[in-house]
Amino acid sequence: MKSAVIACFLCLLLSTGFTSPSNAGDTLTPRRPISDDGSTLTSDGGRFQLGFFSPVAGSPDRYIGIWYNISARTVVWVANRGRPITGRSGHLSMSENGSLLLTDGRSSTIYWSSSSPALVEPEARLLESGNFVVMENGSDPSSSAAWQSFDHPTDTLLPGMKLGWNLSSGLNRNLTSWATSSDPSPGDYVAGIDVAGVPQLLVWSGTQQIWRGGPWNGIRFSGSPAMRPDNALTLHYQFTSNSDETVYWFYLESSTLLSRLVLNERGLLERFFWYDIGQLWVSLGASPNASRNPCNKRVSSCGANGVCSPHAPTCTCLQGFRPKNRRTWEDGCERELPEADCRSRTDTFVMMNNTKLPDTSKATANRSTASLDMCRDWCLTNCSCTAYAASNLSSNVSGCLIWTSDLYDLTLYDNEDPGQDLYVRQVESRPLNKGLSTNSLLRRASALIIVSVILVAFLLSLLSCWIWRRKKRSLYCDEEETEGKDLDLPLFDLNTIAEATNNFSVNNKLGQGGFGPVYKGRLVEGQEIAVKRLSKTSSQGVDEFKNEVMLIAKLQHRNLVRLLGCCIQGGERILVYEYMPNGSLDAFLFDEAKRALLDWKKCRNIILGIARGLLYLHQDSRLRIIHRDLKASNVLLDKELMPKISDFGMARIFGGEDTEANTRRVVGTYGYMSPEYAMDGIFSVKSDVFSFGVLLLEIITGRKNRGVYHSTLQLNLLGHIWSLWKEGKVMELVNQSIDHSSSAAEILHCIKIALLCVQERPGDRPTMYSVLKMLDNDNIVEIEPSQPGFIDFRGPLDQTNSSIREQDLSLNYASMTMPQGR
Repeated sequence: MKSAVIACFLCLLLSTGFTSPSNAGDTLTPRRPISDDGSTLTSDGGRFQLGFFSPVAGSPDRYIGIWYNISARTVVWVANRGRPITGRSGHLSMSENGSLLLTDGRSSTIYWSSSSPALVEPEARLLESGNFVVMENGSDPSSSAAWQSFDHPTDTLLPGMKLGWNLSSGLNRNLTSWATSSDPSPGDYVAGIDVAGVPQLLVWSGTQQIWRGGPWNGIRFSGSPAMRPDNALTLHYQFTSNSDETVYWFYLESSTLLSRLVLNERGLLERFFWYDIGQLWVSLGASPNASRNPCNKRVSSCGANGVCSPHAPTCTCLQGFRPKNRRTWEDGCERELPEADCRSRTDTFVMMNNTKLPDTSKATANRSTASLDMCRDWCLTNCSCTAYAASNLSSNVSGCLIWTSDLYDLTLYDNEDPGQDLYVRQVESRPLNKGLSTNSLLRRASALIIVSVILVAFLLSLLSCWIWRRKKRSLYCDEEETEGKDLDLPLFDLNTIAEATNNFSVNNKLGQGGFGPVYKGRLVEGQEIAVKRLSKTSSQGVDEFKNEVMLIAKLQHRNLVRLLGCCIQGGERILVYEYMPNGSLDAFLFDEAKRALLDWKKCRNIILGIARGLLYLHQDSRLRIIHRDLKASNVLLDKELMPKISDFGMARIFGGEDTEANTRRVVGTYGYMSPEYAMDGIFSVKSDVFSFGVLLLEIITGRKNRGVYHSTLQLNLLGHIWSLWKEGKVMELVNQSIDHSSSAAEILHCIKIALLCVQERPGDRPTMYSVLKMLDNDNIVEIEPSQPGFIDFRGPLDQTNSSIREQDLSLNYASMTMPQGR
């Protein structure tokens, strides 16, 4: 009850910033705007209002928002949450084509706008559901919305409002917390549906997962035991996942009841119910509840194959596993028995009761199985299967969730919380028969001799292979070595990949790089994949293949491309990635038609995404990783143009307190290399920062760094920008497709940050943490950049030194490898 009183107090506090309303009906048109003079729109039934408000009484900051029209006015949506208008000069209007515009009446500055749906007779109506819908005059808002506030949530999910992905359009609806209870600007926490693997509910803080709600099990999210249908409130939860959308929503059977789900400023998803008699909001519970279950304090706190329990000891290992490191649980657990060929084992499955199912980002769903027995049989025939569980608890036909890698974030619940049964594979060697007969012993001895002969022949072949490899780099002699390592990654069957790519058909080919060809494929369950196949005639790639498999399999971040698995069968070296429908960033930046699709908002989101991915590599992942080949062609774009860094073949891991390293083999791409790396082979996180700065300038200008941009001085892009920066004319180089009339300050801010990143001395460059902090903050950067590196380079470095032609766009471009004498 205490939380309900606090919630009520905050709602009353918010209400003090509202003015006495002047009702303007429920509709906004091009000829009927509203101003910050107390005018509001009120839904037809009177439940919701839209207008201007201040979150704190007396504050000059004004926002346009939607709130419950009840005694405790509660804001549920804010348009200009990151950019308030100072004073009461705000004006919300509609253009003739249907775009919503929030302007400052004194200066006509646009503080917020919606998309342009290009309607003939547009109108915007505030519905009784709380949805603000732009549509054609007189049309049905439920089926013909050209734009709607429900597609752009802030911190609140209302009944009928969807959380998750429209897979057809690429729209992702997330909840983002307020910064504080009195500041609606975007806060530190984001809640949404992650569609990697089997979809699950997640809450992030920045780039870190802070809570995992788990996959949908037909009744609730597996990691949300408090999420139970409430018959007293007639509250029902719904989840849909198909080729068109993956979304969650809820509804109330009674239209007289009010309920809302809020992501608050502490990162908690809290459900409220309006208590009409007491005229206050009552909390029905929040997730994660760390006081009830300490396992909710941190995702995967017990590491791989560890089990977190609400009672001491908090961390234990799965049955059949032992701790890798007795001093810390971060390293997780490993199997007690070696992973022998599963055909020589008599494996079983042990059932774990009342669990929060493990992380499903690498799991798959098999909806065709009719029973758990069929799931078990299927799992036993697949050597990669590590665990399975029912995917649907609401019907007799369950289907399966299948895990083929280590299990993370596995939690046990108290008896009062409803969990699920998980079946974990137990590796058991075949028992030896006692009392063997003489004939059996002879047969065993003969078999042993044969095996010994085969083993000797095998070792001799390895020796000859090694000797031959010393002369000519082999593409086949490393297969046993690779197979012997713990890849922590699903192994794909070659026939499966061949079927997915139509036998590596030329019609499926996406491009060609130094590594080899890249194909688009589709697995039998419908998932689209990108298949990178090492060419057998390539002079490079084996080491890079191993490096990428061993490294990226351990990385998980929304701005890193996800490696789904690999194939090392029959001498092949194949990497299987998630498919990126929009290809690589360079295909947009350096193509005149596609470049026009990148407005400043999209460019800024791409810049921020790349920065967050690099920060994860440098600081937030379990390993400190230097990418060494960051460039436009190694940044891939998903349906929503979210960037994902790819190609980790050149990456290096730093251990302990190492800050830089020296190499005699310089790899990367000219134009993006830092001076100290290209000249002396010295690389560090600051090398990646330099590459990021170059990439940032290419995004803003739409031009490549390589090449000559001033015929007299022979300057490349860095030199040309530096020259114009000193003259105060740098905006002349901004990509013409970017409308910088209203974003000039942000663009100049980004150019300055880029110039700080490409300074000649590594010590002068900021870290990615500082870069992201500057990008997220529009305040003036006081530090002035010094001269960039490579501004007056002559000769081959100004040319396109790539082993493939620039028109050969592929999943990843080839990278130059240049031996350096020392």
